[in-house]
Amino acid sequence: MSQSQLSVQLYTVRDALAADLGGTLRRVGELGYRNVELFGFVDLVDQYAELLPAAGLLAPSAHARLLDQDVAVIFAAAAKLGVTTVIDPHIDNALWTTRDGVASAAASLNEIAKVGAGHGLVIGYHNHWWETENRIDETPALEIFADHLDPAVVLEVDTYWAEVGGTSAADLLRRLGERVQLIHVKDGAVTRDDQDQTAVGAGDLDILAILAAAPQALRVVELDGFSGDIFDALRDSFAYLTANGVRA
Repeated sequence: MSQSQLSVQLYTVRDALAADLGGTLRRVGELGYRNVELFGFVDLVDQYAELLPAAGLLAPSAHARLLDQDVAVIFAAAAKLGVTTVIDPHIDNALWTTRDGVASAAASLNEIAKVGAGHGLVIGYHNHWWETENRIDETPALEIFADHLDPAVVLEVDTYWAEVGGTSAADLLRRLGERVQLIHVKDGAVTRDDQDQTAVGAGDLDILAILAAAPQALRVVELDGFSGDIFDALRDSFAYLTANGVRA
């Protein structure tokens, strides 16, 4: 296993991946990253099995929609690639507006986690803005969700979207504690417009406070959009994080 604290969500370079999977993975590795977080990997499992090690990369985590899916296929692909944590990246907004909806979503993920454990996998959840924007008795719905999760289920807090939802990411991380095993580290103007995102350290978020609030969490760089060369943003994010103590 890599001792790196740093990863990158490959959704960031989705256009480049579609054009040249192997070349893009090599380029990510050349920037200094040793870990990546996969998405859309099931149909590409054989290619990734060959090209990840060729690029010197590991994939400790991966995103895949899990609710109402054939999870056996997803989990078999993840296990083949050495993934240890499979994260559901999106549960629809409608389920986050009531306590019963949140509890139902958590119960579904808890059942999926039991199946994942049989494949040697940990299951997690990644938020967008609505999980913190929606509040139940003044508490962000994501925290209600966490209270209903089995202890084996982890969270990957997207710190940018938490802030867009009106919740301090650093405070949220401190409240959730060890439940958070991964964080998406991104920066920008804190709006819903993906193009307002920047390299880490170049935007409006207090990145150092966020990192300090979750010392146990793998730092996963992600940009949903960017107005310049995305590889420049990944380079600058890597430089900022490693200069501020994140082990590459």
